[in-house]
Amino acid sequence: MPFVKVAPAAGLEADSVTEVLVGDTPYAICNVGGKITALSGICPHHGGPLGQGAINGPNVVCPWHAWEWNCATGENDMDPSKKVATCEVKIEDGGIFLNLPA
Repeated sequence: MPFVKVAPAAGLEADSVTEVLVGDTPYAICNVGGKITALSGICPHHGGPLGQGAINGPNVVCPWHAWEWNCATGENDMDPSKKVATCEVKIEDGGIFLNLPA
């Protein structure tokens, strides 16, 4: 699938996360120390909105039950065998683009 522009890069401050919708599908766009990554926006624990969470070190923290997921790998901080899907990201022409799954 081609890359899809989801947000302006300038709007995402360092060490922050934002939620974007592509159709009805939410994604969490993370900026950890200037590196922008993207995860599925739904926490697999109980469906919390990861894009409405907070950054803690390399992780995004789910606002519902504080489960943490690595922004780059999608791995859970307590059990790396549990993962959230990640998306390839590119920054181009001032925008954040995601390579979405087909």
